[in-house]
Amino acid sequence: MPLRTDARRNLRHVLSAARDVFGEQGYDAPIEEVARRARVGVGTVYRRFPTKEALVQYIVEEETRRLTDRALEALAGEGEPWRALEGFVRFSAASGTSRLLPELLAAAAEGAPASAVVAGAGTGAGAGAGAGGAGEGGGGRLPRQRGGLPLRDAPGTAAPATATSTAMAAVRPAETRALLDAMGQLVERTRAAGQLRPDVTVADIMLVITTAPPSLGDPERQSEVASRLLEILLQGLRPVRP
Repeated sequence: MPLRTDARRNLRHVLSAARDVFGEQGYDAPIEEVARRARVGVGTVYRRFPTKEALVQYIVEEETRRLTDRALEALAGEGEPWRALEGFVRFSAASGTSRLLPELLAAAAEGAPASAVVAGAGTGAGAGAGAGGAGEGGGGRLPRQRGGLPLRDAPGTAAPATATSTAMAAVRPAETRALLDAMGQLVERTRAAGQLRPDVTVADIMLVITTAPPSLGDPERQSEVASRLLEILLQGLRPVRP
């Protein structure tokens, strides 16, 4: 049955608020804060997403697709390869999309499936090495999302499941692979054009996207510092000219 107009509006508000809250505070942020930002009751959130895990999973999958779509758009453009890559990085950093995916991106950069992050088994070997060098030196170079809210204690496991880890484990490998492949093509094309340092990998692009300045409390100053940091990081990707 299609959602009523007010239900659709509430869903849009909940998803927008969830992206903002989880992007700012990590997946340990309470559902109550999501509801407050969306200006709906907590019950409204739970009517659409019966558990916090379900909401986190939806956000992770949605943001993976969002990044993939933007990378494919950048590839389809006819401009300079560097401009396409730069545009993708700026979009990702400005939208906050990648801040919702750091553990997933870290696992991919290490050549491990998202489920390996849950088990702590990322080894830096395997499939990720094929996407523009994503597996080259990627291990340990990406910031991790702040811990999620424990969902349950699993006897015999090293750590309790979290909203973050459980949701990421459910993300389809094909979706992660599509994102990595598109990013890998952007990197390879830009490198081949001589517009990117030869040692830059997909993991480095992820690092640029997910790096954020410390919280300053002043939104205007925060924006200025974030912009300055991104400019410096982008320049660091460019080849050194003699």
